[in-house]
Amino acid sequence: MTTRSVLPAIGVDVSAVLPPESTQQAVTYPSLFLLVVLGALVPVVPTGALVSGAAVVALHQSLPVIPLALVFAVAAGAAFVGDMTLYWLGRRGVGSKNGSRWLERLREHAAPERLTQAQEKLRRHGVAVLVLSRLIPAGRIPVMLACLLARTPTRDFVRGDLPACLAWAVSYQLIGILGGSLFAEPWQGVVAAVLLTVVISAVPALWRRLRPGDSGKEQPG
Repeated sequence: MTTRSVLPAIGVDVSAVLPPESTQQAVTYPSLFLLVVLGALVPVVPTGALVSGAAVVALHQSLPVIPLALVFAVAAGAAFVGDMTLYWLGRRGVGSKNGSRWLERLREHAAPERLTQAQEKLRRHGVAVLVLSRLIPAGRIPVMLACLLARTPTRDFVRGDLPACLAWAVSYQLIGILGGSLFAEPWQGVVAAVLLTVVISAVPALWRRLRPGDSGKEQPG
């Protein structure tokens, strides 16, 4: 039984208690944009779970096609803005004699062996490696740092990062749609989508720990 079905039963006007969908969306989309941008700058915010959860909520709207399209556009746009902002800040550090705190933060989130792997992939495949890096948990920062250290021009970084952000938004939105379609209640779908994103994020780290020769190596997120 939902809140909407309970309120009329006790004589409460639903429209006076619950905000209309347009009001909910006006709050949700700017919040999603800001949180995804923040997550791109501070890699501890679970942006994938945020996008999946927003997709679940959009799926349960009366006309889900438009809200889902908006979630995709907002998520992809915010990821791109966040990435470009971080890359710009990192380039200032690379070009500065004393570096910058943003460049140091990127180094802190990229283990030396993973940075080496990212640099090798960048040499082989160019900026196309950015697409895969955004789809692999904890893969974005080492590749971005590799691009910075290689002094990849901003226009080349844009050429690789734009499709990467689009693919990332599609992937996590599909996770949300899958979770939302399995349950009647939006909150149940949100929980399922968040749990699924957590599992997906944990699998690569678990694989690296269990892989022969990698046991005991600590990989930061």
